[in-house]
Amino acid sequence: MNNLKTGQFYGSTNETIRLKGVTLTDTEYTHEKVDWHFHENAYFTFILEGELLEGNKKEQYDCNAGSILFHNKQEAHYNIKPDGFTRGFHIELNPKWFDSYEIDTCSINGTLNIVLPQMKALMYNIFKEAKLSREHAQPAIDFLLIELFSLLSGIKITADRKTPGWVYQIRDLLNDDTEDKSLTELAMLINIHPVHLSRDFSKYYNCNLGEYIRSIKIQRALTMMTDTRLSLTEIAFSCNFADQSHFIRSFKAKYHIPPSDFRKFLLRKQKC
Repeated sequence: MNNLKTGQFYGSTNETIRLKGVTLTDTEYTHEKVDWHFHENAYFTFILEGELLEGNKKEQYDCNAGSILFHNKQEAHYNIKPDGFTRGFHIELNPKWFDSYEIDTCSINGTLNIVLPQMKALMYNIFKEAKLSREHAQPAIDFLLIELFSLLSGIKITADRKTPGWVYQIRDLLNDDTEDKSLTELAMLINIHPVHLSRDFSKYYNCNLGEYIRSIKIQRALTMMTDTRLSLTEIAFSCNFADQSHFIRSFKAKYHIPPSDFRKFLLRKQKC
């Protein structure tokens, strides 16, 4: 079984940025199938475009644009790429990086499929900083990674407690449904009182319901930005923003740059 070293990924590498303890690799998947292998470092895979099936000894993950997987080091897995173009952004973290910030990953076994929109927002911000600042991005990227692991830790703690079933129901409902619903409609669908939903949502998701829904809309928009056939106005309406101005305001509040500029980062591929 192949053991891939730092910065090594199957496929064609567009760009590699090496920071202290962190290696960022922008890769195009070119193999229809990659057999069992593992990596010497823990790392995140973030799918920017296309689709990918990844499997390990326990389960398989159907990944598309916006999907995030966290792999602990030396976790054996394989990849299958459907027809079409697929591009991924990988963030490798060596043991010294974890030690420098006293982050313990021992409780994170195997592979995690990350679905929270707050964590996807952090990942897009890491991608933005890497493309914007390159070798000078270390402080900003370290800060965002620490936030990401703080959220991961919170998820693990919450999972260890008895979590009400509606917490998972509302997550799945909001992530799968593309139509706006009122608080009353959402509460009815998961069979709890609207006041209960409004009051307790932030206990489990570290933000209020409105912020969570806006984050999901923005993540959906980001996955559509690599399709150059779509204008920003078309993307805004597809993601249920009231208009393009509302989309731009919401996007700038989250990423601090206009969506048109972020789109340039997503479309720019530098060969290294």
